[in-house]
Amino acid sequence: MAQPFGATSTTEDVLTGVNLKGKRILVTGVSAGLGVETARSLVAHGAHVIGAARDLKKAEGATAEVRKDAAANGGSFELVELDLASLASARAAADRLVADGKPLDIIIANAGVMATPFGKTADGFETQFGTNHLGHFVFINRIASLLAPGGRLINLSSSGHKFSNVNLDDPNFETTPYEPFVAYGRSKTANILFAVEFDRRHKDRGVRAAAVHPGGIMTELARHMDPAHIDAMVKQLTEQAEAQGEPPFQWKTIPQGAATSVWAAVVAPAEEIGGKFCEDCHVSSIVPDDQTIGLMAEGVRGYALDPANAKALWKKSEEMVGEIFA
Repeated sequence: MAQPFGATSTTEDVLTGVNLKGKRILVTGVSAGLGVETARSLVAHGAHVIGAARDLKKAEGATAEVRKDAAANGGSFELVELDLASLASARAAADRLVADGKPLDIIIANAGVMATPFGKTADGFETQFGTNHLGHFVFINRIASLLAPGGRLINLSSSGHKFSNVNLDDPNFETTPYEPFVAYGRSKTANILFAVEFDRRHKDRGVRAAAVHPGGIMTELARHMDPAHIDAMVKQLTEQAEAQGEPPFQWKTIPQGAATSVWAAVVAPAEEIGGKFCEDCHVSSIVPDDQTIGLMAEGVRGYALDPANAKALWKKSEEMVGEIFA
């Protein structure tokens, strides 16, 4: 497929000429940043978007522009309450959608937390693994039947998956010393592996799944990070880029960051992205696990796409949440 898009493409670039009228799309994490822009760009092209958020009051304020763009372009927007750090909330939100019975064309699992201090979800899971992976695992599997043939699941992961593979022997850091970015890496690897196994399980009925890296963007996701740490990280990334003869690191804008999610959800051919990891509006190449690679260098670790690893994570996740999914 000819690829006119790249790292600097925006949501409007990838959606030029795309009519989404009649499409029903669910986006989690619509109270800030990428989730708001993702929802806005989709309703601006005629879609009906169901936005899920933990704090509905905050989301109401954050999505004012979403509603304006929906009204101006034939789209529509509604909010549902979803706290991914609570399996009870995830199940309740899913049950409401299933009871409503309206099919979905796309689910974009955008919500997440990053580099949090050690903590636990309402169900006793380590915060990042519990919120970023297990909350979505339960919520999405419970509404999977709503995805119509031709539908897609897009999981937001990150280049942060390079920090760590999943640790299925100690997912809650009960015996492992807690490191915020190791925990983040585990959860982001889990997001990819969930997409890999979901794709395998659902592709025969015409539903595909993929994971995406939005790029480096300054959003509320970084609220737990010390500004000095962020500055040091940018310096390190720039030095890595220069050593490899690449341009210095630059933050993406939010419309650039949301572009890959939108591209994978509605523009890219399903057979191209199914079971894959995408960044900068294209499918990433696999980097061997033993090969040194910079955090923001292109590529996905092999362990994050390994089918056996994906099946093992699925089984472990079912054990942790106490629920079996077909």
